[in-house]
Amino acid sequence: MNLFLVLLLVAAMIATVVALVRGVVIFLRTTEADLKGEGPSTPSLRSNKMMQQRILWQAVAIGIIMVMLLFASAKG
Repeated sequence: MNLFLVLLLVAAMIATVVALVRGVVIFLRTTEADLKGEGPSTPSLRSNKMMQQRILWQAVAIGIIMVMLLFASAKG
């Protein structure tokens, strides 16, 4: 069970990093024309979506850590 949680935690951490990098890359590709347009641009919406995904994956990773700590305290 502990190995499964560790692997799940590593997967959540990798997903967090991937979402962060993708969000930053999309943000850096935003052009001046996108910024001066009417309403939110497509790149800014995609960047925002990736940052929301990053927060989700961080919450999942924190939840897994909490479960691991709960199991560790129950054993000790």
